[in-house]
Amino acid sequence: MKIGFIGLGNVGGKLAGSLFRNNIDLTVYDLDKSVADKFKSMGVKVSESITELVKKVDIIITCLPSPKICSDVMINENGILKNITENKIWIEMSTTDQKEVTKLGNLIKEKKAIPIEAPVSGGCHRAAKGNIAIFVGGERSAFERVFPILSCMGNKILHVGELGSASILKVITNYLASVHLAALGEAWTIAKKHNLDLKKTFEGIKISSGNSFVHETESQVILNGSYNINFTMDLVEKDMSLFNKLSKDQNIELEIAPFVLDIFKDAKEKFGSRAWSSMVVKRLEDKYGINFREKGFPEELTDNEPEKKGYEV
Repeated sequence: MKIGFIGLGNVGGKLAGSLFRNNIDLTVYDLDKSVADKFKSMGVKVSESITELVKKVDIIITCLPSPKICSDVMINENGILKNITENKIWIEMSTTDQKEVTKLGNLIKEKKAIPIEAPVSGGCHRAAKGNIAIFVGGERSAFERVFPILSCMGNKILHVGELGSASILKVITNYLASVHLAALGEAWTIAKKHNLDLKKTFEGIKISSGNSFVHETESQVILNGSYNINFTMDLVEKDMSLFNKLSKDQNIELEIAPFVLDIFKDAKEKFGSRAWSSMVVKRLEDKYGINFREKGFPEELTDNEPEKKGYEV
């Protein structure tokens, strides 16, 4: 099966790298020629246009920064919808809007092609090793058809349900991660101001009921001071806004989410839209004239687990 991959950013580049590492027949495309050229230097085929890519492959994967960009790639005159043909498969791996992916999926079906959504969760360090989690929405038969491809990119793979369901679940998980991160800023501030040993505090949280995936990963680069989590403020704002939109669709009045979104908007204002999202804790460091530095923590996260073929959970 020939695979085309569109979008070689922080996550997409690593997912595409996993496909190539697993000897998949891969062609890539990205607007940033320098990024595409890095893949070309590795021996990956690079398309000059989306039109060319779609015509050459059996499966088209998109992994893009926003619903708007994905929509543009799908529906512009040189996009995927104009060129996709019967029985080809589109896999959307971006974090996107449930209504948008459903709408685009219906347009794909009109071309007698097959839509699948497969957003990922677990951090760029896990994406780099093919050990990230993947949520899948779409027909069960389509899921089974693309599973061998997904299993090269992710470790734990969950078929959530119909098209759109995986996008909802992904936005929920990103919302929870953002809440945990904002709360960690306050936790580290209390620990620092009360002169706790931050290394022991890290371990104490890790072995306690207060632990979370966010603490085990992002606290490390916070304590290092690099804050490098490979995820930026603008992406958190996008994801949190999508979560709030889901609540409005069902007339659910949220209490925590709007407040946390305001915290991240303030951090984006202070540090910039492309600042690492974990820098949200720096608001409190700056406010109280403290820092959370501690020796022995990495500048960037790495996945120490061996690469394994994915399986369904």
